[in-house]
Amino acid sequence: MASKATHIRATVGLIAIASAAAWWYAHRAAGPSGNDNPAAAMSARGASLAGGAPTLVTIATALRQDVPVIVEVNGSVISLNSVDVRPQVSNMVQKVHVREGQFVRAGEALFSLDDRADRANLDKAQAQQLRDQALLNDLERQYQRSQELLAQNFISKSAADNTLSQVEAQRAALASDSAAIRSAQVALSYDSIRAPISGRIGSIPLFAGSLAQPATVMVTVTQLDPIAVSFPVPEGRLQDLLAASRDRSAVSALVPGSRTPLQGVLSFVDNTVDPQAGTVKAKAQFDNGAQQLWPGQYVTARITVRTLKDATLVPQAAVITAPNGRIVYVVSSEDVVQPRKVEVDYPFGDMAVLRGVQAGERVVVEGKQNLKAGSHVRAENADRAGKAEPAKRDPT
Repeated sequence: MASKATHIRATVGLIAIASAAAWWYAHRAAGPSGNDNPAAAMSARGASLAGGAPTLVTIATALRQDVPVIVEVNGSVISLNSVDVRPQVSNMVQKVHVREGQFVRAGEALFSLDDRADRANLDKAQAQQLRDQALLNDLERQYQRSQELLAQNFISKSAADNTLSQVEAQRAALASDSAAIRSAQVALSYDSIRAPISGRIGSIPLFAGSLAQPATVMVTVTQLDPIAVSFPVPEGRLQDLLAASRDRSAVSALVPGSRTPLQGVLSFVDNTVDPQAGTVKAKAQFDNGAQQLWPGQYVTARITVRTLKDATLVPQAAVITAPNGRIVYVVSSEDVVQPRKVEVDYPFGDMAVLRGVQAGERVVVEGKQNLKAGSHVRAENADRAGKAEPAKRDPT
């Protein structure tokens, strides 16, 4: 058994030696290959890179069009007129003619106060006027008779002059009576509280029998149509805003939860800039017959302050911020790129208005990180980025 095992091991060893020898001779006959020569493989790869294999990029064509400069900010709805109605005198409320939330017109009765004392004063003043008028009539007749007697030398001139003085004094008393009547009429008018403007009635804290005093707000009347929207504008757009106000430019207001903006006109630009916020306050006036705007409500206000004529547009993704400024890679007709310095005049959503690039030139949008001056490129999905929709908000 031991002899047989020894024989098997010897046979296996001979077979292994023969196989190794055959592999060595075959490998030597074939010669060195690329896989067996690492230096040669690296040299080949370097040669491939040096040959300038085109870099895969996405490009877009610069466009030329008019670009609106839009300011979009949060604003609030304010009333053009809001009046706190207070009584002129202290008096009891006799009747309330309106209800809370009612719309009233200017001059419409709101409250009636107890007017008995004021009517009595008016009657008294009118009666005094009648008395003084009768006395004046009598004095005028006496003056006429004194003139006749003076002409016949039956009385002295001083007696006639005395009668004239009485007539003039009574005329002054009658004028005083007229003034007293007007004063009583004014006091009586205070007992009828009327709407100073057209608008909507707020809450009513007083009822019939309540004591109204000059310090008491009886009701607040707020004008709702037309109405205004107040909104802040960055001071960098002040000159454009002033020009827009001279043209009464359109302003839109979008109410939260609504998809259709309301249209108004720019009506006011404040005379100072808030130094802390760096904004200037503006107002726009809106027709509000449907009562879609309510005082105190927050809205999104949007105004086109100017239009950039024949502006050059490229995607913002094509702009690179370098240490010495901003650049874009421009692609030549031979598909070779060169960096070019540009200036961004106005970001317009995902597009940008540039100076330094001409309309029709191609710029690299994606793949810029692999480029340098003179790189060859191969475009993929050309102009895909150039078709992006511009946003509405002015980032300034």
